[in-house]
Amino acid sequence: MNAYATNASKTKVTALPGDGIGPEVMQATMTILKAANAPIEWETAEAGAEVFKKGLVTGVPRETLDSIARNGLALKSPLETPVGYGGKSANVTLRKHFELYANIRPVRELPGVTTPFSGRGIDMVIVRENVEDVYAGIEHMQTTTVAQCLKLMTAPGCERIIRAAFGLARAEGRHKVTTATKANIMKLTEGLMKRVSEKVAPEFADLKSDHIIIDNCAHQLVIAPEKFDVIVTSNMNGDIISDLAAGLVGGLGIAPSSNLGDRAAIFEAVHGSAPDIAGKGLANPTALLSAAIMLLRHISAFEVAEKVEQALFITLAEGKNLTGDLSPRGHGVGTAAFTDQVIANLGRTSNLPSRHYKKLELKSWPELTAHMEPGTRELVGIDVFLETDLGAEDLGKALEEVAQDTPFRLNGISNRGVQVYPSTGGQTFLVDHFAARFMLKAPIPLSQSTASGQPEISYLVQRIGAKFTWMHIEKLQRFDGKDAFERPQGEG
Repeated sequence: MNAYATNASKTKVTALPGDGIGPEVMQATMTILKAANAPIEWETAEAGAEVFKKGLVTGVPRETLDSIARNGLALKSPLETPVGYGGKSANVTLRKHFELYANIRPVRELPGVTTPFSGRGIDMVIVRENVEDVYAGIEHMQTTTVAQCLKLMTAPGCERIIRAAFGLARAEGRHKVTTATKANIMKLTEGLMKRVSEKVAPEFADLKSDHIIIDNCAHQLVIAPEKFDVIVTSNMNGDIISDLAAGLVGGLGIAPSSNLGDRAAIFEAVHGSAPDIAGKGLANPTALLSAAIMLLRHISAFEVAEKVEQALFITLAEGKNLTGDLSPRGHGVGTAAFTDQVIANLGRTSNLPSRHYKKLELKSWPELTAHMEPGTRELVGIDVFLETDLGAEDLGKALEEVAQDTPFRLNGISNRGVQVYPSTGGQTFLVDHFAARFMLKAPIPLSQSTASGQPEISYLVQRIGAKFTWMHIEKLQRFDGKDAFERPQGEG
């Protein structure tokens, strides 16, 4: 990771006050950090709703991107994605622009915050892959009634996040990393993360490692959350279980997170902008303050981080001057009084010790197109996705006729992942979106630099296109003698 911008003994950090209650919790956090003599120099920038209103569809102006690029660090309050105008989420814009591939969500039981799980000793971290998976946002309407979303997971993407999880476990003095996947169903995509984890884990022999199916992970988080230490998982899975885990210790209103990449790191509160209380001085700054504590540790300001964290712990434990959402009596003080109470507690030590932290070292990844050429590759067939209102039997007979006098034979037809031709005797509700699998009668050796198989594919697709509307084609390949595709449910 690049060195951060500094001014004498201070580190420059881009501050994004954000929307709704964002400016209020940002000001409170800055005030507390100043009182604690945190070595930070702020550079305020704009993002979110006000930017959308100016007509910028990303929600993040170039000046803000340049500020974060210069400093390499940002602290971000909640940003709105307005409904009815604007474009993509400004949060997603920032993650994608800076390739912030690691989302770190600590989940720890806080003093004075009572939940049904209080006293269980919950203290874990969810490490979520942050840029791949279905969040790549590659979607298409295949027919007027069938939508497709491509789930893309890569070996380098899995390795980056898994190494980040093991590195974080070491930096925080933790003992075990659990990889959570849906590899029992999605054997290629989710299975890739499981396989990469098993490959990387032996390099961290000082740490325990295991694997769990993601739905069982969600179940166990409710049954026995205290048994988890570090959980690493894919983007969609991580989005869900990190919110579930936050609910165990008090909810999103007190949850911080960080988004880490090779050249930038953005620390943020997880909660929303709460427009209903914006400007009223009622907002709870705990989540953003906790994110700022994570930022301090990221720049190795460990003593200041612990000083602020302990002051926050004491404030929560003693229950004096808490905001309304934290007050056990259902009413509380405003943001300013809570901020003053945390400042008054600076220098005190609570009964809940801070963890011992070391700097998290992330492996830097080279600036090149990641590619790994297999020893051998063969084309063994194609899947053709087409639209029709024919029944499976009639479609099968028509496609068998189409494949005559071509190098292919029709192997079968599936509908929403279930084989419907040849019939298996099951009862499948059909929609107008079929996948026809054609296998080559003789596999064709391929190389990355040749177009082998293209004429054969083109000829078959041309014949299919003369009778049917098709949407897309997937090559069925074999790498190093192993099939690089899955089979529909029911295919023999």
